[in-house]
Amino acid sequence: MADTFNYRIDHHGSLVRPAGLSAAPGEAEALSRAVEEAVAYQRRLRCTVVTDGDFPREDFRAAVFDAVSGFHRTGEERGGLTRWVARSLPTADGPLLADWAARLTGLTAVAAKATLPSPAYLAATTFEPGLGPASARALGEALAGIIREEIELLVSKGVRLIQLTNPLLLGHLAAEPDVPGALSFADTLAVEALAVRLDERPEGVRIGVSPGWAAPAAVDRARAERLYAGVPADRWILPYDRGTDAELDLLRALPEDRDACLGVVDATRPEPEDVDTVLARVDAAAEVKDIEDMAVSPSRGFADVASRPLLSAEDQRRKLVLVETIARYCWGNEF
Repeated sequence: MADTFNYRIDHHGSLVRPAGLSAAPGEAEALSRAVEEAVAYQRRLRCTVVTDGDFPREDFRAAVFDAVSGFHRTGEERGGLTRWVARSLPTADGPLLADWAARLTGLTAVAAKATLPSPAYLAATTFEPGLGPASARALGEALAGIIREEIELLVSKGVRLIQLTNPLLLGHLAAEPDVPGALSFADTLAVEALAVRLDERPEGVRIGVSPGWAAPAAVDRARAERLYAGVPADRWILPYDRGTDAELDLLRALPEDRDACLGVVDATRPEPEDVDTVLARVDAAAEVKDIEDMAVSPSRGFADVASRPLLSAEDQRRKLVLVETIARYCWGNEF
């Protein structure tokens, strides 16, 4: 797409939170200061998008759980995340991210980015039969309406790149899919599509989907094509840090008119990747996708759960510097 270069050096949104920082209501001043410093940090590292680091939130789902009624926090933990269940169809109590996003747009001329959990992911992981909503599909459709309204609000506040995150999607594309959760593949596609379809948008606005952080061992090409056709996102943020055939298969199935953001460095390992190895992988990607329609990023967020960052702040910095270096090798100084 014509303006991919505006968002060439991307990241998933969450950053390592400064030591001692809390998202408690009484910490508003400290949070504001930390977000300002995070924006300056991202600019120093020459990121072409900036986020609030997810500093105001407990984990990557909290934009919804903090501002939407109908969910109950349980005492369980699944997959490293506190479990929430839907007791009724959800209702938004106000903006989810728009207030923080508006602050971002006032801090820098670089594109502000917002990340949200996808409605299908939330429905698949919070639906409990017999507890509230009649079905996971009904729950997902209600959430899709809330997410879509938030996307429209974010765009009106000046946000130019919006990412929906669904860590379960790639599991649906496996040659032998085995996906936890309450939504079928067909229902997942229908729910996600409801959230990302915008009738009108300003020039340069992009909606992306992160379908997961690791490619399956083998990709079902037909299911991958079905995913891309069914969910009309502009950008797909794909794992690309292992050098596997499956990662390339995910890219091969992507339509020509969609951007691909390649997660070229592993956000879970402190050891820096070899630049030549990463560049060789990008070269392989360029054989199946126009490199002008690609971007680069880490493989996932650095702190999807704020209290459990995946790397140290210094290791995070090295990874982001490496992403910027890869971008310079690939595209020169065009951005």
